[in-house]
Amino acid sequence: MLDANIKNQLKAYLEKLQRPIEVVASLDDSAKAQELRGLLVDIAELSDKVSLREDGTHSLRPSFGVAVPGEAPRIHFAGIPMGHEFTSLVLALLQTGGHPPKVDAAVIEQIKSLPGRFEFETFISLSCHNCPDVVQALNLMAVLNPGVTSTMIDGALFQDLVNERRIMAVPTVFLNGQEFGQGRMTIEEIVAKLDTGAAARAAEEIAAKDAFDVLVIGGGPAGAAAAIYAARKGIRTGVVAERFGGQVMDTLGIENFISVKETEGPKLAAALEQHVKQYEVDVMNLQRATKLIPGNVVEVQLENGASLKGKTVILSTGARWREMNVPGEKEYKAKGVCFCPHCDGPLFKGKRVAVIGGGNSGVEAAIDLAGIVSHVTLLEFADQLRADAVLQTKLNSLPNVTVITQAQTTEVTGDGQKVNGIRYKDRVSGEEKQVELEGIFVQIGLLPNTDWLKGTVELSDRGEIVVDAKGQTSVPGVFAAGDCTTVPYKQIVIAMGEGAKASLSAFDHLIRSSVA
Repeated sequence: MLDANIKNQLKAYLEKLQRPIEVVASLDDSAKAQELRGLLVDIAELSDKVSLREDGTHSLRPSFGVAVPGEAPRIHFAGIPMGHEFTSLVLALLQTGGHPPKVDAAVIEQIKSLPGRFEFETFISLSCHNCPDVVQALNLMAVLNPGVTSTMIDGALFQDLVNERRIMAVPTVFLNGQEFGQGRMTIEEIVAKLDTGAAARAAEEIAAKDAFDVLVIGGGPAGAAAAIYAARKGIRTGVVAERFGGQVMDTLGIENFISVKETEGPKLAAALEQHVKQYEVDVMNLQRATKLIPGNVVEVQLENGASLKGKTVILSTGARWREMNVPGEKEYKAKGVCFCPHCDGPLFKGKRVAVIGGGNSGVEAAIDLAGIVSHVTLLEFADQLRADAVLQTKLNSLPNVTVITQAQTTEVTGDGQKVNGIRYKDRVSGEEKQVELEGIFVQIGLLPNTDWLKGTVELSDRGEIVVDAKGQTSVPGVFAAGDCTTVPYKQIVIAMGEGAKASLSAFDHLIRSSVA
């Protein structure tokens, strides 16, 4: 099952096991079960601390659990955790075997103290780059707290269960049989949802903080660069972020980040956070800014009711997926309306889908989906596609793709539970048309996360923060960087440079002003 190179790497990892573990397989007569058995045999042969049993009784087959001998497994994998989930498997083995996790001590204690029974099921696809973070977080919680169990379920392998639960987006998490959440969630976010007093405690701690020399709002590439440059100046630096990494966390392949031939968004985001935390930066995660109050010392109010102050502030709140804003879109989001073809595409195997948008993202999505679904209809508002010529050539070679230009999407239709079609208007004839399908992937660009700044700093007609050559906004002492600004070309490398520039400008402002 595993090639020699992977076996050697895994064997080195398993040498870190501090206690014996056992893998308990629940198999059947299927080909996938035999494939899974081959993987588990390979793993057991790599360490004398790993034993394999095949007498598991889990209701989902093929599956396996990971446990300390003498204990019932609290971590289960229903399916074969390869692809992006192979790391989840490795970490489950190591952490069950006593290898310490890289999580703040306070979070570990918070997990251990959670009372009650928590049975988590996480539906994933092996091509989803958001899913492993959720699986790994819940697996670690199961290791730390005897009241927690975590089961990863490969939606492509258990299609009947996916249909029964009406799952149309991954990751989707169920807790004790009820839907708990969708999309990427960090371990801190999950624990905060379970620990009802966490938000109040966090607000109290934040409110007690003194003013920062530089307060960065946003934890994406621009915010990370700004924080590092500020901290290196030896000044008091804070970062407020809804989730560290920002939109990079939703990016799959990155092949244009200079000096790094190729990487993935979550890996880059983790590296950014690790770099920031090498300095004395106060990172306040899971916090949303709601209001900016200008002054000699700028105040930023947060959603939890707390306020922070900064002698200077750098706004790096990034952007989010642009929505179609048509009837039915919100009602059927994650019920057929999706934004990530890599994550959710496998759930639509053999079905009909539409892609909205004819730029590079839309055409790339259509090409990827064409290899999974029965048919793709690509709808473009303009009279021609805007994607690169090489992508259009590839798209046009695919037999199961229909391209419709001059199409204005007017409505998403459904049966109350899931999407069943999309309506559009032919912009030439004015005729209204309907396409019957099961999924819609929206790929029409980005919107800056600046709604909370309206009436405070100058915004462009697109909602972007207007900045000068130094990153200064219309408010003295407030700077901005990255995808939320008027700087053209929304690229990671540009955002990092703009973040560094804004930080240097903020430092220059501090040493020249009375608030220094």
